[in-house]
Amino acid sequence: MASDRFISTPEGNDAEHVNLDDIKVLVVDDSKTILRSAELYLKEKGCEVRTVEDGFQSLSIIDDYQPDIIFLDIMMPRLDGYQTCAMIKSNEEYADIPVIMLSSKHNLFDKARGRLSGSEEYLTKPFSHDDLISAINTHTHTQTDDAEKLPEEFLF
Repeated sequence: MASDRFISTPEGNDAEHVNLDDIKVLVVDDSKTILRSAELYLKEKGCEVRTVEDGFQSLSIIDDYQPDIIFLDIMMPRLDGYQTCAMIKSNEEYADIPVIMLSSKHNLFDKARGRLSGSEEYLTKPFSHDDLISAINTHTHTQTDDAEKLPEEFLF
């Protein structure tokens, strides 16, 4: 199953000592290899992880699970990642959840289509564990970090 080898782990991994306690991650991909690899690695870093194999399944658990971030494959059966992302972003209750697209497609059109559907970032396969950690740090800690930088009179 060489086609399922989409997550690489570079030597000298910068994310080795990162702790992401209690970050709720939803990984949506039709590759069991990617789901399992991402789940094991992110749990090791302290994340709570749920995995599903298609867009319909992600939409059915999002309300109960309330993820902090979603990693979403583009090419999936039944409901692709673009459609799934657009549906998530069109719902006021979920629109603020960061969606990171995952794809082996790396041309400008596909990346633009991902942004148009509402995704915050686009990771091209093969991606590394560091890429996952970087996306989580970028998109889940932004509000807290920005609030800490504001002068006290601007905070509510």
